Amino acid sequence: MPVRVVESNTPAQVPGTDPGNRSQLPPSSLLGAGQAFSGTQNVSNQQKEEAWRVNVQIQGVDLEHGYLCGTMEALNVPMADTPVITFWEGEIVDGKNYTFYTGKWEATREDDMRHWSKFPSFSPLQGIFEADGGRQLDLQDYPYIFMRWKEQYFVNVGTDCGLTIAGFYYVCFSCSDGSISGFYYDPNSSPFQKLELKTVNEGRSGFSFSSYELQ
Repeated sequence: MPVRVVESNTPAQVPGTDPGNRSQLPPSSLLGAGQAFSGTQNVSNQQKEEAWRVNVQIQGVDLEHGYLCGTMEALNVPMADTPVITFWEGEIVDGKNYTFYTGKWEATREDDMRHWSKFPSFSPLQGIFEADGGRQLDLQDYPYIFMRWKEQYFVNVGTDCGLTIAGFYYVCFSCSDGSISGFYYDPNSSPFQKLELKTVNEGRSGFSFSSYELQ
């Protein structure tokens, strides 16, 4: 059943969560600077089935401002002679800094709905999304963290590598096991390219911060 929209300034509580502290999303032991993930991105289209191996590393996390960043490495890419590494920046959907509405990157509210609704963990939140994008939603203790990842530039190859970073990822992170699922959105690419990642280490080689300011 969708969460009921609360007509007040009090954030709506998701069933099963604790309404006591709504200051910011809880840090997860598996979503921190230096954490690495590995998996695949399905890039199949009507002509052929195809998937790339993908490695992701979190470089920085700022929960207070709903920000994180990292690198993504795509392997066995047919058009490239070497693994392709990109740097990305992410928005954490927390109802304070960012909502489920993207509002940029050529994504409409209908695009948002189509992509978020592909995550089963989004189902209890759909009623609030339809009302205001989740602005009145308390995600403090929700067992999943929703994000958008936008690749900013290629790290080790030029823009003529045959790949595009024009789109972005709708992402869902499981706080219980550290798994990540996502869907790539780009009007000019194959729709709903699925990203599936699992945590591969618990190291901390990146940086974390509480008051990082974007330049």
